Amino acid sequence: VLFIDEAYYLYRPENERDYGQEAIEILLQEMENSREDLVVILAGYKDRMDRFFRSNPGLSSRIAHHIDFPDYTDEELYAIAQLMLDQMQYRLSDEARATLREYIALRRSQPHFANARSIRNALDRARLRQASRLFAKGATLAREELVTIEAADLRASRVFTGGTLT
Repeated sequence: VLFIDEAYYLYRPENERDYGQEAIEILLQEMENSREDLVVILAGYKDRMDRFFRSNPGLSSRIAHHIDFPDYTDEELYAIAQLMLDQMQYRLSDEARATLREYIALRRSQPHFANARSIRNALDRARLRQASRLFAKGATLAREELVTIEAADLRASRVFTGGTLT
């Protein structure tokens, strides 16, 4: 089994030093020669994958099955965030739970949203903000404070402050 995530990066016609087309041709040849033993899974965002398949007619004829996985819903993303926090042994305050739901709804509509990856990144940044906030207190902290993300840790995100997301 060969799994290629973000397969569309194999084809970059704007880059004159790109060897992606050559890699695609070798891949197609290997898929043809080893079709009894080889399973190839190409993954990526639907619009980019559509462009990728249009770039080489041989791809579409050799890859017969296309499966579209829809984005997670807000509720699913919230549940994923809770699982991630549980695994890291963190928790959200009551106010932070509501703020996270608001964050998810806002973030989904912004550029470069990447489903669960965006949620993981948001939680990582919230944990960094939480650490900075607690460090600034300069006091002895209870365990509960050390493991609790507050709404302010999420609200400092560019999603709420209006900064540019990259």
